[in-house]
Amino acid sequence: MTPVNITPTEAKKLVDAGALLVDIREPDEHLREHIPGAKLIPLSRISSGLPHTGNAKAVIFHCRSGGRTQAAIDHLRPVDAEDVYILDGGMLAWKAAGFETVIDRKKPIEIMRQVQIAAGSLVLLGVLLGWMVHPGFYALSGFVGAGLTFAGATGYCGMAKLLALMPWNRPSSGTPPVSPQKA
Repeated sequence: MTPVNITPTEAKKLVDAGALLVDIREPDEHLREHIPGAKLIPLSRISSGLPHTGNAKAVIFHCRSGGRTQAAIDHLRPVDAEDVYILDGGMLAWKAAGFETVIDRKKPIEIMRQVQIAAGSLVLLGVLLGWMVHPGFYALSGFVGAGLTFAGATGYCGMAKLLALMPWNRPSSGTPPVSPQKA
């Protein structure tokens, strides 16, 4: 069965009636904010096959904005559910409709956002130092740009790996480790 897009209001009604809500984002994203009751099954693990959905007759998949879910539509076909849906607009639409999410501001922001902040800061620093101090500092911006290009081409992001080792990204006891996503 091909998943059908539904609105947040339709999804809420189905969840209240017993549908299984599946969050396909990565663990670090889910830990920071999620829809109450959503089961985390990261897209990176779905590619190897979906686990059984238990007794749920309907399954609703969601991500942050709907883009990842739409892109992965061919992988979102659980074998044991009668009806399969995609939350149109993802968690952002859920929140815009006024429905609750659980936010834990003590958890670090997502690794890829950390990469964006770090890379952007380094590029800006390289440009400012190159302009104000010495043109050799432009090489810093070039190095970061080359790293981002490499990450995009290969799927390996060294900066994400490095940031995942930082103390604020280390798990406390009982918390699954933060896993860096592919850039």
